[in-house]
Amino acid sequence: MQNTSLPTRLGKPAERALTSAGISSIEQLTDWRESDLKKLHGIGPKAMGQLLAALQERGLSFKK
Repeated sequence: MQNTSLPTRLGKPAERALTSAGISSIEQLTDWRESDLKKLHGIGPKAMGQLLAALQERGLSFKK
């Protein structure tokens, strides 16, 4: 599986939140539940939409 970096249009607070959580690629998001990711400070509705769209483009999803 190719390691795809996170969307480039994410806001800085979302980037910092993901980096702090050890997330640096789209594929790593599949290890997270959407509800847990939303709890990170800096991850708001806009960032969640961008992350979900990036996952869907690659046929991936958040952990169930």
